[in-house]
Amino acid sequence: ALISKVGSLRKELADSLSACRVLVVGAGGIGCELLKNLVLTGFKNIEVIDLDIIDVSNLNRQFLFQKKHVGKSKAQVAKESVLQFCPTANITAYHDSIMNPEYNVEFFRNFMLVMNALDNRAARNHVNRMCLAADIPLIESGTAGYLGQVTVIKKGLTECYECQPKPTQKTFPGCTIRNTPSEPIHCIVWAKYLFNQLFGEEDADQEVSPDTADPELSWNPADTEARATASDQDGDIKRVSTKDWARSTGYDAVKLFNKLFKDDIQYLLTMDKLWKKRKAPLPLDWLEIQKLGKILVSDQQMHEVTGTGLKDQQVLGVAGYSQLFSRSVETLRSMLADKGDGAELVWDKDDPPAMDFVTAAANLRMHIFSMNMKSRFDIKSMAGNIIPAIATTNAVIAGLIVLEALKILSGDVEQCRTIFLNKQPNPRKKLLVPCALDPPSANCYVCASKPEVTVKLNVHNTLVLALQDKILKEKFGMVAPDVQIEDGKGTILISSEEGETEANNSKFLSDFGIRHGSRLQVDDFLQDYTLLVNVIHCEDLEKDVEFEVVGDAPDKAPTPPSAQEDKNVANGNKDSAEPSTSSKAPAEQDDVLIVDSDEEEPSSSTMDVRMESGGHKRKLHDAETGEASAKRQRLDQPLAADEEDDDIIALD
Repeated sequence: ALISKVGSLRKELADSLSACRVLVVGAGGIGCELLKNLVLTGFKNIEVIDLDIIDVSNLNRQFLFQKKHVGKSKAQVAKESVLQFCPTANITAYHDSIMNPEYNVEFFRNFMLVMNALDNRAARNHVNRMCLAADIPLIESGTAGYLGQVTVIKKGLTECYECQPKPTQKTFPGCTIRNTPSEPIHCIVWAKYLFNQLFGEEDADQEVSPDTADPELSWNPADTEARATASDQDGDIKRVSTKDWARSTGYDAVKLFNKLFKDDIQYLLTMDKLWKKRKAPLPLDWLEIQKLGKILVSDQQMHEVTGTGLKDQQVLGVAGYSQLFSRSVETLRSMLADKGDGAELVWDKDDPPAMDFVTAAANLRMHIFSMNMKSRFDIKSMAGNIIPAIATTNAVIAGLIVLEALKILSGDVEQCRTIFLNKQPNPRKKLLVPCALDPPSANCYVCASKPEVTVKLNVHNTLVLALQDKILKEKFGMVAPDVQIEDGKGTILISSEEGETEANNSKFLSDFGIRHGSRLQVDDFLQDYTLLVNVIHCEDLEKDVEFEVVGDAPDKAPTPPSAQEDKNVANGNKDSAEPSTSSKAPAEQDDVLIVDSDEEEPSSSTMDVRMESGGHKRKLHDAETGEASAKRQRLDQPLAADEEDDDIIALD
């Protein structure tokens, strides 16, 4: 029988492409490639949404954008560019966040298929839930450097994006950042915190002065006198906020320098327990450095550099970084003054004065703690959590998204696969490895028929606001939760209607009779999602841990030893709710030092790295080391036993 074709597609398929409506979420690295592929394949009705505007750093790979478009909406410009390939296509662009309430379940039901091209987990979790609620197939994707992944999510048939718990982001204990940094990354986090404390939004979780509550310390009364004298010196800020103190000095760079790099370090030295097994830090003094550095007046005179090549890749000496610190403080002080009273600056890795400040402060601290200093280029990639984005990875992944879309539209969902794009060919010389899709997890707290979780917390010191922001929004990915206590009275603890329950925010859970064994029914009407939360009262959570989700595997599972463990901070994903190019990304999340791309990371962590052969399980650890997580049956025949080490890599 003759098969009638339109181009390379069967006629029935070509007809359904031109008739169906699809939604593309994200118009960045993957999104640009995907939109081009969709119109050239014959898709005619496409809607695209992206919150971001075009930055000059996008132009090396997001090829629908040109220099003249910098500052404009990505979705809008992507639409205009793609229409040049196919003027008859019907494309709608939204410059908006997919998490806004107008994009409700009814909105999602307009589409036969949704394709994600996102760069953060919060939006991915949200789209996952919206597609489950609307019962629309979702193609999820991500890239990080040379690694990439595509998978298909269909309600009731496959795992959803949240079926496998993700490892939480790699953060560092406050006492490591404040008292005992041992890696450059600790100094970079400290410097970003310092930026916020001095010029940005002050956050109690981002304290930079010495931490006297360090668990390693149990003070001897004999030490107290030394500490008392150290803390009486000008510049001690134990009793006032960092910003107030800095303002009182008129943001005097020399006073700031001596407080941060001399007085605070001398104070740390009085905590002698810390230095029994560690190399003690060496305080810096502004005047001595100026004498030593022959007072380098201007950029041109910074002779004291190591490394050749671009200015950003050179490492200045201590004197050079002292000058850079002083100049950047002066610039940031005047930027803050220009904004008027009560203004705040927002940390952005692409803002030169902010980047100069963090480079200088982080390097001075590295020097104090006997670490090798880093170039501005290295610090920028660590501070911005960047893995260089590779244009070809995005192109390959976008092509695979379309191939999966064609299977779905042909009615062959069973033929869909998760596909990994790896850095090195596996023993069979394959860079692309397809894996069967797993069925939904029975105890997933999102897609199970009656989702339920158990949370350990201390009911006497957990605020209602913390339940809302840290647990329900941040941990469980809700946008606007309503919480009812199952106490027989149906007490409303949190309402998503503005103002209704704000008075409850500053009260503790125990004030509402919540105790060990209480149950809370949580609804997010936008996501059409209901979660039952069982409360376990617990008084012995670790220091700085506010709550624990029972059975949250990744936080407990031991990571396998790895040869490269020290070289890479962590593998993972940037969880800020907005793309990292956005200066609005929440600062605390930006600090998670996870080597990460400013691009779209692969879609799930334990959409795991599937191994080539049967029996062993290995936890996801580090993309670069090729560590794997969780066994997944491969579609082709099993490998010989000696080939099993070449695992497939999936990132978050």
